[in-house]
Order: sequence, then structure tokens, then C-alpha cells
Amino acid sequence: MNSLAPNIRASIQPLEESAINRIAAGEVVERPASAVKELVENAIDAGATRIEIAVADGGKTVIRITDDGCGIPSEELPLAVARHATSKIDGSDLLNIHSFGFRGEALASLGAVGRLTLTSRTDRTDAAELSVTGGKTGSVKPAALSKGTVVTLRDLFFATPARLKFLRSDRAEMQAISDVVKRLAMAEPSISLTLRDVSGGGEGRVTFRADAVTGDLFDALRGRLGQVMGREFIDNAVPIDADREGIHLTGLAGLPTYSRGAAVAQYLFVNGRPVRDKLLIGALRGAYADFLSRDRHPAVALFIDCDPHKVDVNVHPAKSEVRFREPGLVRGLIVSALRHALAEAGHRSSSTIAGATLGAMRPEQPHTPRIYQMDRPSFAAKQTAYQAQAPGFAEMQESFSGRVVEEVSPESDETPIESLPLGAARGQVHENYIIAQTEDGIVIVDQHAAHERLVYEKLKTQMAQNGVAAQALLIPDVVDLSESDSSRVLAIAGDLSRMGLTVEPFGNGAVVVRETPAILGEVNAEALLRDILDELDDQGETSAVQDRIEAILSRVACHGSIRSGRQMRAEEMNALLREMESTPYSGQCNHGRPTYVELKLSDIEKLFGRT
Repeated sequence: MNSLAPNIRASIQPLEESAINRIAAGEVVERPASAVKELVENAIDAGATRIEIAVADGGKTVIRITDDGCGIPSEELPLAVARHATSKIDGSDLLNIHSFGFRGEALASLGAVGRLTLTSRTDRTDAAELSVTGGKTGSVKPAALSKGTVVTLRDLFFATPARLKFLRSDRAEMQAISDVVKRLAMAEPSISLTLRDVSGGGEGRVTFRADAVTGDLFDALRGRLGQVMGREFIDNAVPIDADREGIHLTGLAGLPTYSRGAAVAQYLFVNGRPVRDKLLIGALRGAYADFLSRDRHPAVALFIDCDPHKVDVNVHPAKSEVRFREPGLVRGLIVSALRHALAEAGHRSSSTIAGATLGAMRPEQPHTPRIYQMDRPSFAAKQTAYQAQAPGFAEMQESFSGRVVEEVSPESDETPIESLPLGAARGQVHENYIIAQTEDGIVIVDQHAAHERLVYEKLKTQMAQNGVAAQALLIPDVVDLSESDSSRVLAIAGDLSRMGLTVEPFGNGAVVVRETPAILGEVNAEALLRDILDELDDQGETSAVQDRIEAILSRVACHGSIRSGRQMRAEEMNALLREMESTPYSGQCNHGRPTYVELKLSDIEKLFGRT
């Protein structure tokens, strides 16, 4: 790396101010989306209620942010574009942060790598304008502006052309900008934001718009999340509201059956600041680990609020990562709150499953629409039709895989069974799917998947009540570790013991494994301990042993549940439906697939053109 001769020492010289600014800009402004983030956050900190973002060519040529905030006095404009000059903090307490910005680097960095024009007006002063080009600051000039601030950034990275080669296509950069604006819109429901693509000149086209939402905190949040993530997410999510030792967690978490193929619908906020923190992502993965397969990802919007002194947001120049004083407490709160909320959802499954089912069943539309003159038959007419059709159904029961079961008639003082959430079993097709009738539709249940979840939950409950049986090793397994790794494993020896893994010190960094969970069978103790240490490095705590035990319980549940091809009596089917209604997480099997599909009668009638 050193191009100088070994014995020649270069003298130490201070860098020029322009070089310093360009180096700092490399940390703060990674791409056009970073510039948009910094400028919109400044507008929010200025008390703006309406923010408009105009972008051309993916932000490479023009980024313009217009807000109606408090503005900047003309005499302070030169300070606004200077490094480490800010009105957000006084520098006495770097942990007591209540604003988005506080480092005082954004405008200086943007002016160092682009052509920045700052126009602003306060209620008591006239509008003024200041330009910064490649780190060179111009003079303050009078300008015309009614209120607030307009920041225009042109030719981003013109002063550092090498950075331009690392930018992606205009479409990809625009997508990144849109994601940044959406996250900030979710953080501030009371602010109206508009994102406009002005490539090619003119007014351009609006690519995203979120109008201010009024109401109490949770109603405003639901309204804003509906604007950003869509009503479908709101309809298929459960509310989260939990507290633990001064940390408050709110938001919405999507049902397991409303999952995505990539982690593109995960929005996490700490004290209103959008973050991408591996601790929070790991906690989210752990909360859904029991409900989703590895290739599926949950959709969530979670907001963590706590005392600013409990979290450090000054660990990364882009402020996208945070560090909690008690990370285990935060992770535990997220996992327990999400699992509790999903448990309260019970057998609930996402409405999108029914929509996909109806879409697959919808017939081709004929060229000439048919007109049906039939009304729904009366009860007596239906009874007569059933009697006439009975012989045919009896033959089908013997020759085909579809079977009609006897109708269960409740006692006179009991609630009609059709009024229950999953209704009454009416038949079984292909010896695997139960057809149940509800008051306003039908339910199709996958008997194997549903029973698999029920058995799995019973096994987990039994394990929690009775503990994990441990198997003593005839010859204890000695594992050589470093001193630091050994101390970390022994620090959680109590937790491991409760899971059936007994670990004791053996001297010089080594540990001895005396017992392993009996359900795991033969265990490679060293490999298991290495996995535990890796998880401790990554997340600060481990669930490797519990995950392996639950994986085996899931496998046992799969093999011990009702198999496909088994004919079930009406009593068995209805008992399965009732147990599903009373068991948490029964809307999806152990692999995250839905256990039932509910079709409303009105939607079924549309399939046949009856409405």
C-alpha cells in the first residue's frame, strides 16, 4: 500500500478543508437516497407540516426538497452549510437526542460533492439564498420565497466523479429514494409528503403521496401505514402494544400466512427514527421462527420508544444503526410481544388466501353474459332437493373420494354449530380436505396441516410444563475452547441446563458436557457449542438448543398427526374444527402454510354469476 521507499518518512500535513468535506461526504452520502433522507429529516426537524420532494434521473441530476418549516435566518445561512454546525443540540449531552439530525454534517457534505442551493425564509426575516459548489461557498443573496425552505441539489458527485460509477440505474436509485420517503412517512403520520419524478422537466409525475393523518396516536399510525403499506396489510395484521422496564413497543405485525418472499416489508423505528439494526432484525426472525419457513419473511411495522439515554444513535454516520444499553431486554420484548399478539389472533388466517383461491377458481367470462332468474330456494325446497339427491350421494360415497357426513343437529338450547368461526363439517373430499359450512360461507380445512399444528402446540406445552428430559453421557464429552469462549458458555450454563444441556468447567478454557437433551438423540457436543457461540456473537443470546428441540417436536407432530387419506367421521371433523378455534397459531401449519381457506357465500355466488 505504501508507495514510498521503506526508509523515507512522509511529513504529516493537515488536509485541505475541501478534502475533509469530501471524505466526510463519503460516509454520510452514499447514494441519492442518502441525500434525500438527510434533507427530509432536516425539514421534519424544522417543524414542517408539508414536504415535497422532486427528483430527476434517480436523484443524480436534481434533488429538490420544499418545506413549510420555520426557515433559517439569512445571517445563519453560512453556518447552516458549515461542518459540525447545528441548532439541534449544544454538544453537552450526545445521548439526549430528540431530533433526526444532530451531527451538523449533511448540508456541508452535500455542498462538497454537488451543487447545493439553499433558499429560506423565516416569519421575521426576508428570504435569502446561498449556493455551495464543490465545497466553495458563495455569498448570501436576496431571494423570493413565501415561507419555509427550499434545498436544491444538482449534479450529485460531480466533484467526486469516481463515486458516480458505483451508482445503480436511475430506476434502482429512484426505488431506494421511494423506500426512504416511505419510512420517514411512517415515522411522521402528521406530516404530508409528496414524492415527484421530474425527469425530463415539467411538473413530472407523483410516484408517492401520503397526506397528513389526524386522530389519536394509534389511529393515525394505522391510517399512515394503510397509505404506505396498503389496506391489505392493515386487514391482515395484529396490533402490538407492550411495555417492559421503560421500553414501549407499538405497531402492527402481519399474520404468518401474510408473509413475503423477501424482507422488503419490514419497517423498524427507534424513537421515531427509521433504522436497519441487526439486533432488531434478529429478534423479528426469532419471533416468527416457529411459524415461517426459512424462505418466507414477515411483514411488520414496529416502533420502539424509550428514554434517549437507553439507546445510542451516534454509532454510524448515517444514523441507521443503534446500540441499546440493554439489548437482551429489547430483544425479549419484541419476541414475547409478537408471539403474544399472534397467539391472541388464534386460528385467524390472512384474507389474501381466500382471494387467491377465488382467483384460481374464477371461470372464463363468456362472450354473452348469462342471466339467472333463480332466487335462493326456501328451506322446504332445499329439504326436498336433498332427499331427491340422497341416493346419488350415497353412491358417490362408495365410489368416489368425496363423502357427505351426517349433519350434526345441536340441542334446542345450544348455539347452532354453523355460527361458530369454523362452522360445521359437511363433508370430506380426497380423504384430506374437510368441507365445513358457516353462517355466511364455507371453510376448506387441510386436515393433516391443521392437526400437525395442534399436536405441535400440545408437545410444546408439555415440554414447558414438564421440562426437557436430559440424557447423561456415559463418557462426558470434553470440548476445548478459548478462555473467552469458555467463560461465555459457562455464563449461560443455567439456561442451557434448563434445556437439558449440562455444561461444566474443565480447566484451561475447556468445558465438559455431561448431559444432552434426550430428544436430540446422539449429539455432536462440540458442534452444538460452536453454534451457540456463533449465535451469542451475532445476537447476544442463544436459542440454538431450543430451536433444535422444537424442530424435532415439529417433526414428531408431522408424523403423529392425521395422515392424508384417512376417512374421518363427522364427530372427528367437528372436534378438529373446535380444537382449531381454541388453539393459538392454528391458522398455519408448522411450515407457515395456511391450514384452512374461508370462502364467503357472496364470493361463491359471484363465481356462478348469481349476483
